[in-house]
Amino acid sequence: MDVRLALTTTRRALVIGVVSLLCPLVVSIIVHDAYGLPNQSEYITMERVVETITESVTYFSVVAWLLGELKILNSELGRLALSAAAVSDLRTLLLYKCYFLARHWAVSPSSAVGRAGATIFYFFLLFYVVRPWMFWVIRTTPEGRPIKEVYVVIIMMLALASGMLTNWLDRSPLLGPFLVGLVVPDGPPLGSALVEKFDGIPNGIFLVIYVTRSTMRVNPKKMLADPSAVKHTSIFVIATFLAKVTSCFVASYWSRIPLRDSLALSLIMSSKGIVELSYFSTFKDSEVLSDATFSVLALSVLVNATIIPILVKYLYDPVSRRYASYQQRNIMHLKPDSELRVVACVHRPEHVSALVDVLDITCPTKESPNIVYALHLIELVGRDSPVFIAHQKHRNQVAGSFHHICAFNQYERNNCETVTVNAFTAISPSELMHEDVCTLALDKQASFILVPFHRKWSIDGSIEDENNSIRNMNCNVLDRAPCSVGILIDRRRKLLTSSASTYNVGMIFLGGKDDREALTLAKRIACDPRVKLTVIHLIADENYRNAIDWDRMLDAETLKDIKQNDNSHGCGLKYITRVSKDGQQASRIVQSIAGDYDLIIVGRRYGVDSVETKGLSDWSEFPELGVIGDLLASPDFNCRISVLVVQQQNYVN
Repeated sequence: MDVRLALTTTRRALVIGVVSLLCPLVVSIIVHDAYGLPNQSEYITMERVVETITESVTYFSVVAWLLGELKILNSELGRLALSAAAVSDLRTLLLYKCYFLARHWAVSPSSAVGRAGATIFYFFLLFYVVRPWMFWVIRTTPEGRPIKEVYVVIIMMLALASGMLTNWLDRSPLLGPFLVGLVVPDGPPLGSALVEKFDGIPNGIFLVIYVTRSTMRVNPKKMLADPSAVKHTSIFVIATFLAKVTSCFVASYWSRIPLRDSLALSLIMSSKGIVELSYFSTFKDSEVLSDATFSVLALSVLVNATIIPILVKYLYDPVSRRYASYQQRNIMHLKPDSELRVVACVHRPEHVSALVDVLDITCPTKESPNIVYALHLIELVGRDSPVFIAHQKHRNQVAGSFHHICAFNQYERNNCETVTVNAFTAISPSELMHEDVCTLALDKQASFILVPFHRKWSIDGSIEDENNSIRNMNCNVLDRAPCSVGILIDRRRKLLTSSASTYNVGMIFLGGKDDREALTLAKRIACDPRVKLTVIHLIADENYRNAIDWDRMLDAETLKDIKQNDNSHGCGLKYITRVSKDGQQASRIVQSIAGDYDLIIVGRRYGVDSVETKGLSDWSEFPELGVIGDLLASPDFNCRISVLVVQQQNYVN
């Protein structure tokens, strides 16, 4: 858990977090007073205090789990919910401590002072001794190397010892490990090492056994034997739930969040889960909660955890509407003097040079500059909250991002006044990385997203590595992007350098909107004096020119200037046609010409059947590349070239 979420949060999250805690707290006190007995025992008083605190708070871990299950962890609503939950969680910890100190003060002031001193010393030890030691461990660990096992074991022993200490101090044993968790620096290398080492068995085995055992302790007979306790607890649970939902909804709507999103956020902040169940079980073991009260509270957690995810999913579906663009954001519809905004995505160091090379030949000018948003994508491990960093605003670098940022900054310096680079780092779950990409493209009004292919080739041309997480992200970006997308397959035989005399680019054109977008990009690239562009137009037969339909009219208009400049004096453009009557013939044509180029640009044309490529789709391994792109990326295709597969924006009319 990132403590900064609670300490440096927005005013909106602060208001929602505080309101979500105070309103249920006030309502629960009113309910207890209404059903209070004249001379109720200390046992009942303590039971109701535990109910009040546990039901009023919104626990960060529960919210993070719910958002992760619904795949909205790094959405705008998800980030707001995490910040508000962090505020509520830490404020509750402070409130909880103040309450018990006040109780001890009423009994014995000297004992209360001693406990307060012990608590302050414990916090000082954790945050000013243990936490700096953990940062020292991170600094002394070489980049890319794992944390030493002895440090991981020491931290886990410290967490267990903290649980024993808080239990010895008559506090919940969960409090100690929670505080140690706050001290551990989130993310790699330390936080991720702890997760990788210890997450499997606790979550996969212990958690399942614990939940099963806790719910099996629900005793219907004891509930029937104590109807007054059941009635009071049921009214209390319903009243606090409604108070939390209503207060969060009002605070959210007052903060100008849309109606449905406000209701979804209020439900997220009212969610219950394993943390509440564990507290109830702990207090049941300590004989603070009666059997009847525990049974009602455990059942309420079960009902809450079942219904709320369904309601939130119904109310908040960002996938269907967040990235839908009602403006044409592609290269083809850019005005001649407008800037080209590109989101360039990097996962690994080897992706940088290939992306920069492609950006470098897009021929930016003062009239039509390139605005590049370099996005370094890191998988979320060792923390619950996703992170999005704009490096222009936050100069502190994330581990592993520095070299990527330097490479793009060098590209900006080499193209002074024609290129502007803005660097970002996004740390999120692999299955949600596409949301960061699409959100950035939408916010920055980008016309093109450039992503690397998921395969890595070795020097001898064999496949060295595959990353299915990158492939899944690419597919999701293609489905949901608010602009055009390009997948870069890096199989280069030579790098583009300032000393290179020529750079041969081929564009295979079959027709359709993706091919027209790819051709528009190829024309922009051809403006670079170092580039020689050849457009290879595959047609079914010589009667193609006589066929008339709207798509072919648009194709002809896009090709017109290419044909006019073909073989013109001093022009680097060349236009050729090839007849292809089926996929087999198209495959032979592509193989025969590919060796002549350093980069080949193709349109994706997903789901488009044509005579020229008939039968190729049956052998396609990667549908996200289209049939021609898949053919060029095949390991059987023995040619060291780079390939750029382009898909035009899925425009919403």
